Amino acid sequence: MTKVDHTKLKATPEQEDFHHKYTEEGSGLVGSKLLDGYFKAVKSLVDEANLKKGKALEIGCGAGFSTKRLNKMLPSGVELEASEYVEQLLPDARKLNPGMKITAESVYELKREDKSLDLVFLLEVLEHLDYPDTALKEISRAVKPGGYLILGVPREPLWRTLNMARLKYVRNLGNTTGHLNHWSKRSLVKHVSENFHEVIEVRSPLPWTLVLARKPIDHE
Repeated sequence: MTKVDHTKLKATPEQEDFHHKYTEEGSGLVGSKLLDGYFKAVKSLVDEANLKKGKALEIGCGAGFSTKRLNKMLPSGVELEASEYVEQLLPDARKLNPGMKITAESVYELKREDKSLDLVFLLEVLEHLDYPDTALKEISRAVKPGGYLILGVPREPLWRTLNMARLKYVRNLGNTTGHLNHWSKRSLVKHVSENFHEVIEVRSPLPWTLVLARKPIDHE
């Protein structure tokens, strides 16, 4: 597996505000409805995966708001853990999700055994990464044959257009701070298929793209 030098990355998650990731604070009625639509689409992919038991991991959980939502979606036989690269966010995530194992780790170097996970969530993380292909290959290493990845990113160029419409990030032409990569629906499916495994379902809750990809059972 390719080693990543974290001291030479363009990404600066320690300097970004992920405390409010997936909160309704300041989003108003429209923003709250968009968030609800987003997680409704995530739930539909969880249902499509149809896991009855096993281990799931959310990578890049932020302050744990998404983790709390995801935990309610999973059947009782699926154990959810979470991880976050920015260690300052861990106390908040643990407080919001008492009793859950939440650890510090990089998506490039998961502290997981080969073929140990049945489901991975990677929600609005890939666009922040210097090496999204390396991250997907590392996730593939840790996912069992027959296991799943549920991944979401902002849908470009719609995301930037909506930012401009609300006069956000105007100097950067609507590009959200920290977004190093931009995918349309088609380009995301292609990227995930090439670097993880085949995408079997796609959802398009405004203004995101969500995909469900499955690692083949016979994959070694």
